[in-house]
Amino acid sequence: MTHAEREAQAATLLVAQAKAGDKRAFEALVRRYRKRIFALALHITGSASEADDIAQEVFLKAFRALPEFEGRSQFFTWVYRMAVNRSLNARRDRARRGEELDDPRLELAVAVDARNDPGRAAELRQTYARLLRALDSLPAEMGTTVILVALQGMSHGEVAVIQKVSEGTIAWRMHEARRRLNEAMAPERLPRRRELSSELARVLTEHGLPVLALGKARA
Repeated sequence: MTHAEREAQAATLLVAQAKAGDKRAFEALVRRYRKRIFALALHITGSASEADDIAQEVFLKAFRALPEFEGRSQFFTWVYRMAVNRSLNARRDRARRGEELDDPRLELAVAVDARNDPGRAAELRQTYARLLRALDSLPAEMGTTVILVALQGMSHGEVAVIQKVSEGTIAWRMHEARRRLNEAMAPERLPRRRELSSELARVLTEHGLPVLALGKARA
């Protein structure tokens, strides 16, 4: 049995126990998936406070709707779909209001890797700001596909279920997104790029940042 199969089996058992009234089983499901739901919402919305609210709302909604959950899809697929929809709605609502927020993704990158070096901080801020603008400028569904595949580590098949499209569509979105991001981050368009430290690569991955687009981390 593969790791993914063991994970799915464990989640299915917890869902069954939760549906039978075991609140601790549902709490275990929250612990299992909350960090990834938060990272997903953070990357779509660009707001840590909104991401935290969305994660809470999604699990509360899932708990209330659990008796109607028939198990035709995996629990995480069901919860991820709710999180994607809620996050995209929050992003559209903020865009309509014309609100601009400090991007926690950018600040995290600078805080972790600048190490009190003002010159390095300025360079990192410029590079990551450009990368995040490029990612955020992708069409909403394409950007969500990138987040789910590249940052959340899901297979094309899993993302196809969440986004209700074919695997071929997911493959095309990833190909087109890579083309657009590579074009936006072409070396001639940037003053200079640094490799990421392994520490920064780990932290950024945990918080939903597109580390892969900037090259390999150094050991």
